[in-house]
Amino acid sequence: MQPEFMEFPKISRFSRNVIVTEKIDGTNAQICITEDGGFLTGSRTRWITPQNDNCGFSQWAHDHKDELMLLGAGRHFGEWWGKGIQRKYGLNEKRFSLFNTTRWGQDHPSCCHVVPVLWQGQFDTLHVEEIMDQLKVNGSVAAPGFMNPEGIIIFHTQGNFGLKKTFEKDNTGKGDV
Repeated sequence: MQPEFMEFPKISRFSRNVIVTEKIDGTNAQICITEDGGFLTGSRTRWITPQNDNCGFSQWAHDHKDELMLLGAGRHFGEWWGKGIQRKYGLNEKRFSLFNTTRWGQDHPSCCHVVPVLWQGQFDTLHVEEIMDQLKVNGSVAAPGFMNPEGIIIFHTQGNFGLKKTFEKDNTGKGDV
């Protein structure tokens, strides 16, 4: 039996625009609004509900459902972070920061934030090191005054993929020993 043909994927060009944002240390979250007005919440790996939650995100989202419906149909990914989650950032509350900076910029529901854009332009590794140095010296942009930021996300617009660079365990990863 002949296997199904698999096309080799297109390769994105290195020298294309990227958007560099602060990597916030919280827990991944999503809001899914269906075409027929359904409202779902999820973590990185599963659907969640107020009864089977992830750090209170689903309850928060349901409490703000009317405003979050303004995001429109689709999947809206972000980071749920702040008080009681990972680095905590010295905050007294939790926040939901949307990842899609191109779509949301300054025009988003007031109950949400957007991850801070640190730099935009043609991909160049020199800028990555400069941005990391600025973040290390000046601290978090998402939570000014917090001096232990996690790192950055580099979103390659043509390839539609992201890369992360962190201050800790950048050469290994969470699961590596």
